[in-house]
Amino acid sequence: MEKKLLHVYPQRCTACRNCEIACSFAHPIDGKAGVARIKAFGDKEGRVGHNQIVVCMQCEDAACVSACPANALWRNPDTGAIYLLEERCIRCHSCVAACPFGNMRPQADEFPSKCDVCGGDPACVKFCPANALEYK
Repeated sequence: MEKKLLHVYPQRCTACRNCEIACSFAHPIDGKAGVARIKAFGDKEGRVGHNQIVVCMQCEDAACVSACPANALWRNPDTGAIYLLEERCIRCHSCVAACPFGNMRPQADEFPSKCDVCGGDPACVKFCPANALEYK
């Protein structure tokens, strides 16, 4: 099976933040929308094509995985995404500190979170009206 990747095209991004909303609802906490694992930042001057999308890059040699003292992060062989095993996580946030891109974030339940490509069907991609995100 060929591995798919989440491709980001910031030049297409309108900073509508639909990706954030879709992600929040795809990862609920206690029956409520969770914390988005993707962020869209609009250009302060409103220039088209200068927006930014920040999401986990699923690094090949991921610093977050290496930094975890509890071996709570693992790569799913089907999706290629790195997942958090909450039953192993000791909430030390070493992974948050280790990510050089700032893509690991603490959530309201204090577990760190990162993009897991929604198990291979990323909600952010489906709800991006500008096709700034593709999973292929």
